[in-house]
Amino acid sequence: MRRVRLVILLMVAVQIYASNSDTIQVEQPQKELSWLQRTIEGFTYIDTNYVEPQHYNWSVMFQGTYNYDYYRLSSTGVNRQSVTFAPAPTFKFGPYFGWRWIFAGYTIDLKNVDVSNVKQEFDFSFYAAQLGADIYYRRTGSDYKIRDVDLGKNFSTEGLDNTPFDGLSVGITGFNIYYIFNHKRFSYPAAFAQSTMQKISCGSWMAGLGYMRNSLEFNYDKMEDLIQERTRQSVKLDSGLMFNSVKYYNVNALVGYAYNWVFARNFLFCSSASVALAYKATRGETTDKDKSGFDIGNFNIDGIGRFALVYNNNRWYAGASAIVRAYNYHKSRFAANNIFGSFNFYVGYNFGARAAYKKKRL
Repeated sequence: MRRVRLVILLMVAVQIYASNSDTIQVEQPQKELSWLQRTIEGFTYIDTNYVEPQHYNWSVMFQGTYNYDYYRLSSTGVNRQSVTFAPAPTFKFGPYFGWRWIFAGYTIDLKNVDVSNVKQEFDFSFYAAQLGADIYYRRTGSDYKIRDVDLGKNFSTEGLDNTPFDGLSVGITGFNIYYIFNHKRFSYPAAFAQSTMQKISCGSWMAGLGYMRNSLEFNYDKMEDLIQERTRQSVKLDSGLMFNSVKYYNVNALVGYAYNWVFARNFLFCSSASVALAYKATRGETTDKDKSGFDIGNFNIDGIGRFALVYNNNRWYAGASAIVRAYNYHKSRFAANNIFGSFNFYVGYNFGARAAYKKKRL
């Protein structure tokens, strides 16, 4: 059974109104309309010496996406132990169709067809001249594999590498919104939405806010049984890893820098990095009588990286992009590190020239 994923990318809907507002004729509230138009134009204004606007109304695109996930659980007390989990990367492919700033399409999971292990993934990205936003929703299945185990110096973990483990389930929901300071000359859409073209190399600082909720279900009894079965050694997990479920709440303030390097005509490489100071709050269930070790109320450093390589001549475009998110949780007896992201490659074609760019007929 194939799985279908629907992704909708809404790009600057207010610009659609701005471009069509000249067809609206209203006699009374012209002052209000004029003020609204000026506000929208100021919000979306770009310096055309640095950024070339989109010339076409319609676009068709094919995109492939690799999704990956990495999770490390560790105890940080006297008896330090750690287990690293990661599922096999998923690959999805599908067509997209767009009108101006609205893109809709679907991708089909070409690898994982096991209906008993349903994953739910939704990613929404908004790239405007001044603002950017990410909304993500992920519910993993139970197809994690053990990638690395450290149970102490005298414990041999041979035989555990790449062993399937269905006792871990992770849910992640969150968003980030950020402001791009040098938005008149630097274009995030040129790198990640192909709705503009960066003509001259330029960079920009950015700052924003974010929120994330992470739920973790871990069957430590099953983990102990699996280790004993595979290694034929008696094992007792450290108390820091003996929990059934934990929920993390993350509120953060982020700052970062992005740079578009135009290294040849119609070519662009973008590198972007953001560092977030995050305040964590956690509620969990553990077998310990003292549960205070799982009440996290501290600050940690998280990170987001974006990278893109694009060719765009305003008619044809092709490229690849990657988004990587890293979140860290640390307390006196317990730590969790999560890295997840996606790698996309695509090719597309624009058509249906806008009125301002149509060639005059002789």
